Amino acid sequence: MSAMRASPLKYALIVFLAGASYGVMATTVKFAYREGFAWTQTAASQACFGLFIFAAVFIVRSLLGKKGVKLTPRSVIRLLGLGMTTCTTCLLYNYSLTMLPVSVAITLLFQFTWIGMVIQIATTRRAPKAAEIASALTILGGTFLASGIFEADLNPDLNPLGIACGLLSAISCAAFVYLSGKIETSMPSIQRGLIVCCGASILALIACPDYFVSGAIQAGIWKYGLVLGFFGLFAPVILFGIGTPHLPAGISTIMASSELPAAILISVFILQEPISLLQAAGVVVILVGVVVSQLPNLLRGAGRQRKGGLAK
Repeated sequence: MSAMRASPLKYALIVFLAGASYGVMATTVKFAYREGFAWTQTAASQACFGLFIFAAVFIVRSLLGKKGVKLTPRSVIRLLGLGMTTCTTCLLYNYSLTMLPVSVAITLLFQFTWIGMVIQIATTRRAPKAAEIASALTILGGTFLASGIFEADLNPDLNPLGIACGLLSAISCAAFVYLSGKIETSMPSIQRGLIVCCGASILALIACPDYFVSGAIQAGIWKYGLVLGFFGLFAPVILFGIGTPHLPAGISTIMASSELPAAILISVFILQEPISLLQAAGVVVILVGVVVSQLPNLLRGAGRQRKGGLAK
C-alpha cells in the first residue's frame, strides 16, 4: 500500500526527467547550426534517428523473445498522430527561431505550462488545485527570467508569424504531454515508441523531403541526429508514456518545465555560455515552482512518516 501512495512523486520525477531530456536538444541544435545544417534537416534527423534507435531496440528485444502485442488499425493511427504531435512542436518551435529572438521563442513555448491546466479543466471539468496554480505562475515567472527576455535587445516589430508559431508550439507541446497519458498506455513502451516515431518521421520528411538525398547525413548530421533522436524522442516518449498516465495533465506539464533549467545548465557547461544573475534566478524559481506543485504529496509523505514513527 505504501508503494502505491508514494507513486505520485515517483511518476512526477519520471516526467521531470522526461522534460529535462529535452534540455539536451538546444545545445545539440546549436552545434548543428554552426556546421551549416538547416532547421528542417535537424528536425528530420531527430525524427529519423529516433525511429532508428527504437527500431534497433525493438529488433534486439524480439530476438531475445520479447514480442510486441497485436496492433489494431485504430491503435496505429492514434500513435502515428501522437508522433506527429511531438514533431509539430519541434517544427513550429524551430521555425519560430528563424523569425524571433531565442528569448522570445522560448518564452512563447513555455506557455505550455498553463495551457496544460486549461486542457485539464476542459477534459475533467475539475478546477486546478491551489498548489498547481501557484506552481504554474511561479514557473512562468521563472521562465521570463531564465529566458533572458528582460536582457535581450528586442525589436518592437516582432514577426507576427513567428509569434503565432511560438504559441502554436506551446499548444502542441501541451497536447503531446496530455495525449501521452491517454493513448495506448498499456502497450509495451518500445513498440509504442516505435510507432510514435514513425508518425514523427512521416511529418518531418514532409517538411524536409530531400533529407536523404541532400548529403546532410554524409556531411555529419548523423552524430547530431543520434543525440537528438535519443534525448528528443527515445527518452521522453518512454518516460512520458510511463509517468503521464498517473498524473493530472496540469501537473505533467508543470513537471515537464524542467526542460529550460536543463537547457541552460547544459549550455553553460558544454558551450561555456555565460549565465546572468537574472537567468540563474529564473532557473531557481522554476525549480521552486516544480517543488510547489509536489508540496501536497511531500506533506502527505511526511505525515505518514510521523504516524509511522508514533506507531512504533
